Amino acid sequence: MKKLFRFLIAGSIGFVVDAGVLHLLIWFTPVGPFVGRAISIPSALLATWVLNRNFTFGRSNRSLAAEGFRYGSVGLTSALLNYALFSSLLMTEPLLRPIIALTLASAAATAFSFFGYSRFVFRHRQNS
Repeated sequence: MKKLFRFLIAGSIGFVVDAGVLHLLIWFTPVGPFVGRAISIPSALLATWVLNRNFTFGRSNRSLAAEGFRYGSVGLTSALLNYALFSSLLMTEPLLRPIIALTLASAAATAFSFFGYSRFVFRHRQNS
């Protein structure tokens, strides 16, 4: 339960990074919400990797490169799910504010991410 709580804290910070970068891009550049989200997602992914590695799960027994690859694989899959939901919501509900679509899509991807990170990325190998 402690790891889930810490994961939610790290995810909340990642959400703030994601939403903040998206908001700044929409307000201060000609970039729209779809391209903006393609930029904000990697920013949030990097922030959550650092937090989950050092605060939530601890470092894995794998090399930094292997851990990073695994984290990126789960993160990219989660991000694609998140982005697909975000885009679908905005396309089916054109009057929906992007921040609302971001919130709903991020919430839906959270369970997938926690399972993937805890089981595939940061699970410590047992000594045989």
